[in-house]
Amino acid sequence: MVFILFISFVILLRIGELVLSKSNEKWLLRNGAVEYGKKHYPFIVALHALFIISVIFEYSRQQNPTYSLFFIIFYVVLLVFKTWVILSLGKFWNTRIYHIPNIPLIKKGPYRYFKHPNYLIVIAEIAVIPLIFNLYCTAITFSLLNSIMLFTRIKEENIALQI
Repeated sequence: MVFILFISFVILLRIGELVLSKSNEKWLLRNGAVEYGKKHYPFIVALHALFIISVIFEYSRQQNPTYSLFFIIFYVVLLVFKTWVILSLGKFWNTRIYHIPNIPLIKKGPYRYFKHPNYLIVIAEIAVIPLIFNLYCTAITFSLLNSIMLFTRIKEENIALQI
């Protein structure tokens, strides 16, 4: 029951993030934003969809499923930081890479301390979500795949932000 509630929450949260992203995208485009990294975005979507499927599949294969209260609390802390990131960027937050020329970079919230705080959170989420239920194969596999994807994405985002 804990797993069903948790994974449902994660899925609804991801859908909510996509809805917010789409809303922000409309605003960004109306204000002259240019999109970067279009080619790799479908791979990011696939990675995150397959991640959820892998979590569900690996969990369903467990003989005696358990969960870690420590990692649940860790995940809640990550959500607090993700909320801080999203609120700090406001209408500029998006799952895609958009840049409005001649607009200075956001330097408030966690962006005062880190160049890409959202990616630090995503890295942790990809590891923590499966670790809540001892899903080590998913945690390792998708952490590696995510690191490859983020290497490409951060490179693309840095190019966009220099313009």
